[in-house]
Amino acid sequence: MVFFISLLGCEKIHQPENKIKEDVSFLADDKLEGRETGTIGEQEAATYIAKRFKEIGVEPKGTKGFLQVFTFKPKTDPHQEVKYSTTSTDSTITGTNVLGYIDNKANKTIVIGAHYDHLGFGAEGSLYRGEEKAIHNGADDNASGVSVMLNLAGKLKQTNTANNYLFIAFSGEEMGLLGSNYFVKNSTIPLDSINYMLNMDMVGRLKADSTLAVYGVGTSPVFKQVISDNNDKFKIIEKESGVGPSDHTSFYLNDIPVLHFFTGQHEDYHRPSDDSELLNYEGMEAISTYIFEIITDLDDNGTLTFQKTKSESEDAPRFKVTLGVMPDYMFDGKGMRLDGVTEDKPAHKAGLQKGDIVIKIGEIEISDMMSYMKALSSFEKGNTAIVKFKREGTVIEAEVTF
Repeated sequence: MVFFISLLGCEKIHQPENKIKEDVSFLADDKLEGRETGTIGEQEAATYIAKRFKEIGVEPKGTKGFLQVFTFKPKTDPHQEVKYSTTSTDSTITGTNVLGYIDNKANKTIVIGAHYDHLGFGAEGSLYRGEEKAIHNGADDNASGVSVMLNLAGKLKQTNTANNYLFIAFSGEEMGLLGSNYFVKNSTIPLDSINYMLNMDMVGRLKADSTLAVYGVGTSPVFKQVISDNNDKFKIIEKESGVGPSDHTSFYLNDIPVLHFFTGQHEDYHRPSDDSELLNYEGMEAISTYIFEIITDLDDNGTLTFQKTKSESEDAPRFKVTLGVMPDYMFDGKGMRLDGVTEDKPAHKAGLQKGDIVIKIGEIEISDMMSYMKALSSFEKGNTAIVKFKREGTVIEAEVTF
């Protein structure tokens, strides 16, 4: 039965011109200087996305055509809440969301979103340690998500008409989900008419094993089944929580079911080397098709039921030290596999390498990210510990000084 429905869905697909690579190439070009919120590069990106919406044939749904402008005072204290402003002054920054709409005259609307801002020449959050200023093009983060969103807009024209579709390219994500937060407080459609929200952030680096993380699967009872039923390509890593470091969180916190798609972090994350030639464009098209099939399957499900999930961050232990590694969030084995090791940090000095799987720190066995954080929370700066890790099947021990 499910297979039959999938075939019907495939027949309904309107095949738009695939401009995924072209869209990424424009958004991640040096000319846009990293698309930092409030800059000319961000404005050029917004203009381009609005133009693409118009080409695809979706309607404007901002407050000024396709655009929804928001002004805010940047935080001076990381614990502050950002304050939006109605006037622009020297102390404020103005960002722009870009909104396109397919009106199927339905009662409910699906929001499909992706942030398009990035770090400019290396704003807060950059992991670049070079002395020269460098443009952070953010091809994967998140020109990839925007290009998949635009591809979906083309696919959804005149298909799956039981819902309307609101496509949103958010700005201000890197500064703290500001564009999506502003939208849910100033929605251009009734917030209670949103059926569910799909978010794409960093979907450009699908690896050879086709691992795709899907977050938010616990936010509606139907999600796990529909994710499984429509998957014949990906190795899916499921996360229940509707809370995470991307724009879907703003919708989840307003009791809207969410799914967030992610192909994993990498050594170019938040660095100038995140460029368009490194992306897996066939993988991005496959992700777009998969999301389309999920939407097709849910088309006749009516209003989805929302359910709250436990946020993993609520239980995360506090720690004062770091190994200086990038965990591989797509690893589903026992232990914590390293996706990168930062030079001159404790792990690097102890000889750990990308691909190593940490299985024990001190007396604590490492089975996953939570046990890794628990282990770190037991150490102070200056402490030493024996780290056990696997490298190509061999268990190795090394002493680490935090």
